[in-house]
Formats: sequence, C-alpha cells, structure tokens
Amino acid sequence: MNNIDEYKEKTFDDIKHLDELGNEYWEAREFMLVLGYSKWGNFSKVIDKAKIACNISNNNVFEHFADAGKVLEVGNKAKMKVADYHLSRYACYLIVQNADPRKKAVAMGQTYFAVQTRRMEITQDEYSKLSEDEKRLYTRINVKNKNKYLFDTAKNAGVTNYGKFNDYGYRGLYNGESAKQIARRKGIDPDKEDILDYMGSTELAANLFRITQTDEVLKNKQVNNEEDACKTHHAVGQAVRHTIKKIGGTMPEKLPTPEKSIKELEREELLKIGNK
Repeated sequence: MNNIDEYKEKTFDDIKHLDELGNEYWEAREFMLVLGYSKWGNFSKVIDKAKIACNISNNNVFEHFADAGKVLEVGNKAKMKVADYHLSRYACYLIVQNADPRKKAVAMGQTYFAVQTRRMEITQDEYSKLSEDEKRLYTRINVKNKNKYLFDTAKNAGVTNYGKFNDYGYRGLYNGESAKQIARRKGIDPDKEDILDYMGSTELAANLFRITQTDEVLKNKQVNNEEDACKTHHAVGQAVRHTIKKIGGTMPEKLPTPEKSIKELEREELLKIGNK
C-alpha cells in the first residue's frame, strides 16, 4: 500500500492536530497525501503560490505556514532534513484554492476550508491599495483558478479541443485576435509563454470576467456540444468588450504590456518572503 492509498479515506478532520495551546493545524506532508499529491516537489509549488497569496493579502506568512522541517534517518545512520509546515486553516484554504481542482479531495477541501477563512481575503478597498505588481499577482491567481473550473465545465459541455475553445473567447474579447496573435503583438513566444502572464491588472480583470461569465453561461444554458460551447465563449468575450466600451474603458488590445512576467514577479515575491 502506498502513502496515498493509506490516506485516501481520511478526512481533513482526521489529520487535524492541536498544539499545546489548543490551536488547530495541519501537517503539510499529511495534507499533501489527503489531497492526492504523491510528490513533495509538485506540492511545494502549490504551497509557494499559496504563500504569495497570503503575503499579498497582508497576512503573516510565517504565522500561517510555520516551518516544521524534520530530520529523518535514511539508512546507515545517515540523516536527511525534509521540509514540512504546520498549516493554519487559512493556509490550507489558500493551498486548496491553488491546487488542482480536478482532484476530488481538492474540490472537497475548497468547501471545507472556506468556512471561517473567506473573511480573511482582501476587500475591494484593500485591493485598491495594492501596487500594480501586487494586483497582477492577486488577479492572476484568481484567473488561473477560475480557468481550471471553466475548462472542467467546457469538458462536461463536450469540448475536446481546448485550444480552439480558448481562442474563441480571446477572439470575442480582442476584436478577432487569436491567442497567438495577441502573443506576437506583446512580443512573446506563444509556444513558450502564457499571454496571461504578460497582462496588467486591468487586462487580467477583463479576462477574469470573460472566464467566470462563460463558465456560468455554459452551465445555465446546459450546453452539450463543442460548437455551441465555442460560440458561447466568443459571445461572452464580445459582451465583455461591449461593456468595456460602454463604460468608456480602454480596449484590452490597447493596454500596455508589463515589462516583467508574472513568473518574474512570483520569484521576487518569494525572495521577499524568504528575507522577512
């Protein structure tokens, strides 16, 4: 029996711990297995994303992701230090928000840890006080999470060609431009870079609205074939574009491309957290 098999029947309550003061916490390596991750390397990337979200939300990263590294014997009296964390409920919430929602336990965790933790997310007023780079990081996390849900909904609607489906949405929002055309206009390689990583906060927000509304419409209309799903995505993109025009906003293709990618900002943010 492997570690995941051992943990797959356990619930989040089963692996909850209490410290000497009665405060609850979850051990990251146990949490990883319950969520269906088998490799720490993959799970640690999710933790890094969650740490960034925690820091942007003006919460103390070290309070919610307490270092609990252990020294283990690995044979012949050799010892090896392995990373681990004591996670608060809020840390667990951020982790499941950034984990793979296709995993059943992740979807369950998003509901379980939402209780008492959503109040810790930033308000609109707090968001307005963030720097442009912080707004980009925060919105990009939301875009990534909502895109996962959209592609899952699209799959249930009969979509098999996700590149085509994605392009229909972009073409609607960007006045006919495909994802590759947007990438070339931004001066990036469409085969190596994600155009979403080269958008400012306003452009990301427009795409977030496109994504969430398409997800909603596909469900409400019970779309059940790829052609109609693509048409729906295109129509929603056009509707978002029309809304921007109506309120006097800047069309997404006219917005400036940031100098730094989201990946560069994430590396900088993690360095800041490590130096605190």
